[in-house]
Amino acid sequence: MTPTLRPIALSVALLMAVAACKKQEQPAPPPPEVGVITAAPQTVPLQRDLVGRLAPYRSSDVRARVPGVLTKRVYQEGSDVKEGQVLFLIDPAPLQASLSSSQAQLASAQASYTNAHIAAERARQLIGQKFISKSDLDNAEAAERSAAAAVQSAKAGVTGSRISLDYASVRAPISGRAGKQQVTEGALVGQGDVTLLTTIDQIDPLYVNFSMSVSELEALRKAQGAGSVALQGNGKAQVQVTLGDGSVYGETGTLDFSDVVVDPQTGAVSLRAQLPNPDKALLPGSFVTLKATLGEQNNVFLVPQVTVQRDTIGAYVMVVGKDGKVARKNVETSGTREGNWLVTSGLAAGDQVIAAGLQKVKEGSPAKATPWNPNAAPVGAPNAAKPAAGTAGAAKPAANGETPAKQGEKPAQQH
Repeated sequence: MTPTLRPIALSVALLMAVAACKKQEQPAPPPPEVGVITAAPQTVPLQRDLVGRLAPYRSSDVRARVPGVLTKRVYQEGSDVKEGQVLFLIDPAPLQASLSSSQAQLASAQASYTNAHIAAERARQLIGQKFISKSDLDNAEAAERSAAAAVQSAKAGVTGSRISLDYASVRAPISGRAGKQQVTEGALVGQGDVTLLTTIDQIDPLYVNFSMSVSELEALRKAQGAGSVALQGNGKAQVQVTLGDGSVYGETGTLDFSDVVVDPQTGAVSLRAQLPNPDKALLPGSFVTLKATLGEQNNVFLVPQVTVQRDTIGAYVMVVGKDGKVARKNVETSGTREGNWLVTSGLAAGDQVIAAGLQKVKEGSPAKATPWNPNAAPVGAPNAAKPAAGTAGAAKPAANGETPAKQGEKPAQQH
């Protein structure tokens, strides 16, 4: 190196050393700003979303109980009928003839009894005067008793014939909605077997039949045993039905039956709820979606879904501790409620759960917590907008790299 260039090289080296010192003396960047929510314990309904099927409260088959020819249908198909209302008429002529024959047999038996009674009375009078033997008296009284028994048998025959004649008018056994006629007029019914004429279903109230897996029931019992579930005041689970169009049915049902046997084919337990149907808008056989409220769950937390993350270990949230540093907390969830995760364990009251800016924090690093506003902008945009405002001033030190300025501009545009 020539003597002329040596001072220039020394000057350049000195300038580079000074620049490096200035670069090292630059202040550390401020901690990232994150949006947080404060965890607060709540009491929420213990609910399960299930699918059920509607069934009539009572269902009765209307059948012909006596043989004969069906002559007339009295009711209107698909209409509501009252208990005892006449629905069908069967030709009563053969039954009326049978009743007349039974009445004639009764009259004959009564006449025979009258004669036997008179003979027995005469024998009882003569036995005192020694005009007849004791054997004759016994025979007369035996004939009287046989005649009396024949009268009772004839009366029973008349009663049976009258019942059969009454069955010629087929009546509704229960109140409800009568279905389609199964046999037309002119058909011979009740000959050798009871013939199904129609079916009546009572549809107010209705039953909602559904099932719940054994695992869900065990989880419920576990929660009840741990004391985190408080049954409602009436001790019965409530059921809210959602119709096929997504609307909520106006009446609330009540659980009234739970089976004690697990179905070996499905591994589920059958349950049933009673649902009022005053307007008869719901029909048996329909599938419905129902939300069963089995009680209340205490000391749980509702956090936005964006706060909960998952990895190979399980679900977790990131929180800003009292020391201002980010920490991880493993949590257990139990379904969702209106877009929020239901956290049953892992959180404590007052925890500042990070909901926005998760991509900018790292466990153990400091972070600045600010209240999260979910309606302000998408997740991460509110926090990215603030650095964008100062990026223009910081662009000069970063003149050799335009990436920081561009990173600040993109969130600002989204905001």
